[in-house]
Amino acid sequence: MQYNVNLPPEFSDRMRLLLGDDFDKFVASLNKELPVSIRLNGNKFNTELSENIPWCADGYYLDKRPQFTFDPLFHAGCYYVQEASSMFIEQAINQYVDGKIKILDLCAAPGGKSTLLASLIDKDSLLVSNEVVRSRANILAENITKWGQANTVVTNNDPSQIGKLEAFFDVVVVDAPCSGEGMFRKDEGAISEWSLDNVKLCKERQQRILADIWPTLKSGGLLLYSTCTYNLEENEENILWMRDELGAEVLPVEAKEEWGISPSFAEGIPAYRFFPHKTKGEGFFFALLRKGGEEIHTNNRRKTGKVQKNKSDLSIEYKSYIEGEEDFTFYNKRESWHAFPSVLYDDLNHIRTYLHIISEGICLGEFKGKDFIPNQSLALSNVLNKDVFTTYEVDWQTAISYLRKEALVLDDQPKGYILLTYRDVPLGFVKNIGNRANNLYPQEWRIRSTNIPQEKVRII
Repeated sequence: MQYNVNLPPEFSDRMRLLLGDDFDKFVASLNKELPVSIRLNGNKFNTELSENIPWCADGYYLDKRPQFTFDPLFHAGCYYVQEASSMFIEQAINQYVDGKIKILDLCAAPGGKSTLLASLIDKDSLLVSNEVVRSRANILAENITKWGQANTVVTNNDPSQIGKLEAFFDVVVVDAPCSGEGMFRKDEGAISEWSLDNVKLCKERQQRILADIWPTLKSGGLLLYSTCTYNLEENEENILWMRDELGAEVLPVEAKEEWGISPSFAEGIPAYRFFPHKTKGEGFFFALLRKGGEEIHTNNRRKTGKVQKNKSDLSIEYKSYIEGEEDFTFYNKRESWHAFPSVLYDDLNHIRTYLHIISEGICLGEFKGKDFIPNQSLALSNVLNKDVFTTYEVDWQTAISYLRKEALVLDDQPKGYILLTYRDVPLGFVKNIGNRANNLYPQEWRIRSTNIPQEKVRII
């Protein structure tokens, strides 16, 4: 498909000043097909595709945009559809981050960078993914759940509230809300909403967000700042503002010349710009900063806010639903049983006293009478112990029916809870009652489209 992008005249004038002779190449690139890229979840599915994204080990370009909605492995969290340029944050993490850390993805919805971060950190590290808009926070929680990592927490808070967690995080990622100039060929709405006034408002909002969140970063901690826009105000000028007002040090990130990444427009400030006429991706800006000062250890943990546990602990039968259960703390929250890495449990309770949590760790399930109903979070967890469940491998058509939350009939299967798999990857649970199987797939996650392809969709 060809795109005919009508750029706002004031935007064109500004970009012509920035790009000079490259401006015509830039405009021509906006009228070409959008590149499509995905990133694999190596904990669930290992394969290699034809064209690797050079700055992301598990990132790949696709030849065309398929119907992701009708690929069961997409819903099982085997890969994430993510814009290629934004995967560059992997380079900064690999170069500067090592060992056990606590990391915050501040503006995380719908979850591209968070799922990437979850794949890069070790199992004893903590990832907190936040989204201030509640509806988007629910989508974020869904995508984090599908990715399957137990060391994750999803929150729904304003940056000013998170800033009260003083000196808590080693790394903070701020993919700041911006004027969206880099999305012009992807989102026509971004063009109609663009104005110089909006650029100014975005810059001011970004600085307010950065000032609010700065206290939660430890001294010596890293802040990864990015936007999907081109202008100087929201990019280099904000980096200079953080350097001059917040005392941040701007750090270089290794990038190979053949990747086609452009340097900063501010002399002496390392930053990384992605232009669609030079790199295979959308517009993107990235800079890495380090907080100055002596490293400090705060003692501001509150004594309140402990999770209330049931008097009778969860039986070993249900703890065995996950592998390595000895490494987890099990607790009851709002009638559901959860498992969270024990090494991070105190951190979870500390976060709980300040922030509104949407999801955390693994939700194992809940009791209804004497019946324990397993949760979708358990089915998609990377530490699910499949051996304790009866499993049933389904074909593509049955998998789509399940993901549409339709009732199923399973041949020659015992009554009770059964784990459905597709290409040996867990999809979710059903309760087989004999003449049919009740579908336990979350209602809010179901495929709503009725335009089901005639042929099987297979992407990886």
